[in-house]
Amino acid sequence: MNKKVNIAVLVPCYNEQLTVRQVIQDFRLALPDASIYIYDNNSKDNTVAIAKEAGAIVRKETLQGKGNVVRRMFADIEADIYILVDGDATYDAKSAPMLVDALLSNHVDMVNASRVSQSDLAYRSGHEFGNKLLTKMVSTIFGERLKDMLSGYRVFSRRFVKSFPILSAGFEIETELTVHALELKMPLIEIETPYYSRPEGSFSKLSTYKDGFKILNMINKLVKREKPVLYFGFIAGILAVLALILFAPIFSSYLSTGLVPRLPTAILSASLVILAFLSLGCGLILDTVTLGRKEAKLIAYLNIANTRTMVDD
Repeated sequence: MNKKVNIAVLVPCYNEQLTVRQVIQDFRLALPDASIYIYDNNSKDNTVAIAKEAGAIVRKETLQGKGNVVRRMFADIEADIYILVDGDATYDAKSAPMLVDALLSNHVDMVNASRVSQSDLAYRSGHEFGNKLLTKMVSTIFGERLKDMLSGYRVFSRRFVKSFPILSAGFEIETELTVHALELKMPLIEIETPYYSRPEGSFSKLSTYKDGFKILNMINKLVKREKPVLYFGFIAGILAVLALILFAPIFSSYLSTGLVPRLPTAILSASLVILAFLSLGCGLILDTVTLGRKEAKLIAYLNIANTRTMVDD
């Protein structure tokens, strides 16, 4: 790896006074030349003071939510390689050099650190199941290239970071990062890394149900935005099936008697067919818009130098 490569470790934090010092120290040992940024998100404890004392570059983002913090980080910080990691000391800092080398040697734009639990307490009840379920949903729709979509430990190229239009505000950010890479068909790899339980007294900010539904809603929005034909075509299909179910007995009666006994139901059936065609039409129109947006994002992505310029041939 070229010694001139500038590496930034990005750590979004909210009330992580018990772990932030360890995270800073571990990444400083693993990557002595990297700049470590702690972005505090309105912590009510001593996170900021401890981070400063540990020697990190400390900044603040007042808009609450991990997505807002990551957006600010990606906009503010200039580097060649970005390491995004949570401040809860559950991810393995010793794996960082390996992840960086993998990014450079494979010329990819994202390395996802897939979590391998080192303790039964590493995953809270429901989190592992939810992760697998949501990952499977995204894989089915956008392509199966990652096994741990919600990992908070990733390494990015500058090309990825500076071409990524972040829209999410909270823990949905991991989903948006994944879909951005999959939709643009960016080169990426996934590497298994150890995942540890939080220290005693430290608690996860992720709510199993509340944030799970937010992530599910983000997937819904991303499907509508990135695959409108699939999204609105599915709605059109449901409407068409309902119309056929309602129309079948009416048509049968008409064949038998020559009469239409339930006119309101017939009108409802016809209306559902019209709505189905309108929904499909919306999908086809929005697909053109989506294609234009995708081309614009791809142009922005290609205007930034790739990882090959950062390694010695």
